[in-house]
Amino acid sequence: MSSEYRTGREGEFTYRGYTLDELQAMDDEELIELLPARMRRTMKRGLSPDHQDLRAEAAEADPQETANDPIRTHLRDMPVLPEFVGVTFEVYTGQSFERVDVDPEMIGHYLGEFQLTRTTVEHGQAGIGATRSSKFVPLK
Repeated sequence: MSSEYRTGREGEFTYRGYTLDELQAMDDEELIELLPARMRRTMKRGLSPDHQDLRAEAAEADPQETANDPIRTHLRDMPVLPEFVGVTFEVYTGQSFERVDVDPEMIGHYLGEFQLTRTTVEHGQAGIGATRSSKFVPLK
């Protein structure tokens, strides 16, 4: 069983047999055919104006600039496209903006997949009166 996300013979990144340079040179129609089904449908129907603005902002952004001043977005459902590679985003998690550095391996996923919205629960120790049995625990 071969993986569709693999490195080439020289250790170069490929996505479904295409290098990053080839992916960045493709037009949208060619790229759409390589994406997973849900993302392909999103792209065929057309991106919303907000998504198009984010795409334009990321396309003209310099990776060096975004390392210090990331592009902030609430658009967790934005597909990661080849032109985003090297750009840094801050994706909103519902409480705060968290940093996402886009790598070539992220192509074919959504920005929101890389910043979780739920944290793990860390339970503390039960206090006095927390349970029925703690009613009889001496305070000293």
